[in-house]
Amino acid sequence: MTKVYLLLIVAIAAETIGTTALQASQQFTRFWPSLLAMVGYGIAIYLLALTLKYIPVGIAYAFWAGLGIVFVAMIGFVVFGQKLDLPAIVGTGMILGGIVLIQLFSNTAHH
Repeated sequence: MTKVYLLLIVAIAAETIGTTALQASQQFTRFWPSLLAMVGYGIAIYLLALTLKYIPVGIAYAFWAGLGIVFVAMIGFVVFGQKLDLPAIVGTGMILGGIVLIQLFSNTAHH
């Protein structure tokens, strides 16, 4: 099962890279960031699909999307200077809390 979560973590990293490149592509007007966005999303979707053999789609997607949101918000803050107000920070914390709750206490996290 650990191998499956490693695939999911790489999928999340690829999605985060793709989304960051999407911002850097300036609406697909810059070639290399645009290409990186497409490749990142392609890898992310492929690896997410592989995890669905072992993790229910709702749980896998919750991890993928939730952690992607958290990582992209942090990158937006650090790299692009995008500000996070208190509701954004609290909401991001709630997303993380939901992921922890599922992982620690849910029996549906595994097939």
